Amino acid sequence: MPRFAANLSMMFTEVPFLDRFERAARAGFTGVEFLFPYEHPAAEIARRLRDNGLSQALFNLPPGNWEAGERGMAALAGREAEFAASVDRALEYAEALDCPRVHVMAGLVPDPAVRERAFDVYVGNLRLAAERAAAAGRELVIEPINNRDIPGYFINYQSDGVRAIEAVGSPVLGLQLDLYHCQIMEGDLAVHVRELAGVTRHIQIAGVPERHEPDVGEINYPYLFRLIDEVGYQGWIGCEYRPRGETEAGLGWLRSWERSAG
Repeated sequence: MPRFAANLSMMFTEVPFLDRFERAARAGFTGVEFLFPYEHPAAEIARRLRDNGLSQALFNLPPGNWEAGERGMAALAGREAEFAASVDRALEYAEALDCPRVHVMAGLVPDPAVRERAFDVYVGNLRLAAERAAAAGRELVIEPINNRDIPGYFINYQSDGVRAIEAVGSPVLGLQLDLYHCQIMEGDLAVHVRELAGVTRHIQIAGVPERHEPDVGEINYPYLFRLIDEVGYQGWIGCEYRPRGETEAGLGWLRSWERSAG
């Protein structure tokens, strides 16, 4: 049966960030993920996890200047030293939070003329990050993101992610398969779940097109949840969606799935 992790950057936003851990646990979640932990001491987040019986499933490396529109640095030439420092910082948090994996954001490369050069930078940075992650006993994931939500993002298709993973050739680097982004860019979700099972380390969900609860929109998630079980996926499924209203009021999809799954 799939294990669902609440995304605390999008869910339970009715309360401050550090109070969302308790709300997630009260709602029945046993795992959480979020975008970035760095505004809060790692020890305090670890305490919230421990006090509420929660596992940390995933978070992202520092993205650069998020407020200025940056969305990662891994594919950006000239930012290698800053990227390396961001890897070390993320791994420190991963150790403190007992988090098995972190997501490496590629960054914005809107100019098609420099994409091949950016790919070389990307692979080089991922190799360095993979070496450090392996030494720390952690995994890395990369995620293709749709170019409607984040125009210019460097990797948009699952084949982009697989190409980078194969070029790096590290056992600690895998794919973050976000079914929301994949549906927008490619569709054919069942085929992707099957074909990418061997490299998928983390899955995320949301309704399409509005990115609300997964029971709203064009995706048949109950079918995909059964398929995810069928292919033997053992990781977390991150609920990275924006609730239409109060978070708890929109959890009918989860209760329905729990009842149907027995």
